[in-house]
Amino acid sequence: MLAHPHDILTPRLVLRLIERDVADACLQGDLQRAERLLGTGIPGELLDEPTALKYAQAQLDADPQYQPWSIRAIILPAARTMIGHVRFHSRPDPDYLRPFARDAVEFGYHVFSEHRRHGYATEAAGAVMDWAQAAFGIGRFIVSVSPDNKPSLALIARFGFTEVGQHMDEIDGIEHIYLREVAAQAAQE
Repeated sequence: MLAHPHDILTPRLVLRLIERDVADACLQGDLQRAERLLGTGIPGELLDEPTALKYAQAQLDADPQYQPWSIRAIILPAARTMIGHVRFHSRPDPDYLRPFARDAVEFGYHVFSEHRRHGYATEAAGAVMDWAQAAFGIGRFIVSVSPDNKPSLALIARFGFTEVGQHMDEIDGIEHIYLREVAAQAAQE
């Protein structure tokens, strides 16, 4: 698998930006074209809930500078396939996060059912936080998690997130909002 210039690499994964043409091909149901453009296999499960792709398109339409924060395919290079995705919901310090933390960025992740329980979400979450910290000096991270989502609650506990609020998501219902603050010194390294 050829590396792309904006890939985030981990010991087991490649986190690759899903460019606009890839998202368009996916949403048009043309996974073969999307696979050629992305450089890896894409399971049909991505299209079962295309909300993240549609959200990324809307964000890019509204703010082209959102691009580096947009949706990334979580790729298992050994299998040459996409196993999920991770994305930031905006660029840092959006108005909606200010009641919880300034200069924060919210992210979310989804691992396809066949690949869960292997630590891929933890690896991807750690990698995007490390990337945001190294590339942009971001030291505050927000996640919103349903109180019934035990795997995600365990994941964020490992990273030291603490609850700072809650909100009603129009799709997912009540979600608790968690914040992780990385020491300012670490963000400067």
